[in-house]
Amino acid sequence: MTDLDQAGTYQLGNRIVRRMGYGAMQLAGPGVFGPPKDRAAAIDVLRAAIEAGVNHIDTSDFYGPHVTNQIIREALHPYEPKLTLVTKLGARRGPDGAWLPANSPSDLTQAVHDNLRNLGLDYIEVANMRLWGDDGRAPAEGTVEPYFTVLADLQRQGLIRHLGISNATAKQVEEARTFVPIVCVQNHYNLVHRDDDALVDTLYRQGIAYVPFFPLGGFSPLQSERLNKVASELGATPMQVALAWLLARSPNILLIPGTSSVTHLTQNLGAANLRLPPEAMAALNSF
Repeated sequence: MTDLDQAGTYQLGNRIVRRMGYGAMQLAGPGVFGPPKDRAAAIDVLRAAIEAGVNHIDTSDFYGPHVTNQIIREALHPYEPKLTLVTKLGARRGPDGAWLPANSPSDLTQAVHDNLRNLGLDYIEVANMRLWGDDGRAPAEGTVEPYFTVLADLQRQGLIRHLGISNATAKQVEEARTFVPIVCVQNHYNLVHRDDDALVDTLYRQGIAYVPFFPLGGFSPLQSERLNKVASELGATPMQVALAWLLARSPNILLIPGTSSVTHLTQNLGAANLRLPPEAMAALNSF
């Protein structure tokens, strides 16, 4: 048993993963573009995460692009059997680092093959379709049929085992489920950005994992002050408290905090051991 088991586990596709995972986004260069300043340090972080018991890593071939997947392969291949790698499709990087949509049938097919090649895999365990939404930011309604028609075919070919969706509305999640089983939803959610409260609860009833990104962000100065106060009282960092709140929020929430620092990684993983007393939960819930 690792310390991470104290946060519990949850089903992701046909895998059981620890609820505290790792997001590889910060392994690329500034702006998630180009190589990192210190490739050896990036490799050290990945290996430290695995050594600590992490068995769920979130990545994408458009991080870099290609950079994070290549570093993951260099650091961890051949992969431990229990390690679940999750990637995202639906975007690409421009020559200047711009984030651009890449969701045509040829784009999605190429992205799958790029992920397989750079990660050194025969199939992708879980691939999330990252919807473009409101100019690449907040979710916006629109049909997902063109994307999941293509992805369902790639799944039938054996190139993808399970599918998820990212930056999606509740309506889009339901539409996607008419084409394929959806095993996870990856959306913006944290203490103060709680538009998905109802969706989190719905997905829990359906046995679907919810994976929040930007777990700490968008806080007003007053909210930050209150979070710092709770953290100080518990002898923890604000990030640890924010992550612990997410773990306490619902059993289907899986966390993927990212970092390029082993020290910061250790701090993040420490949130798995942090138990929030009722008075702390009440203070945080009032945000």
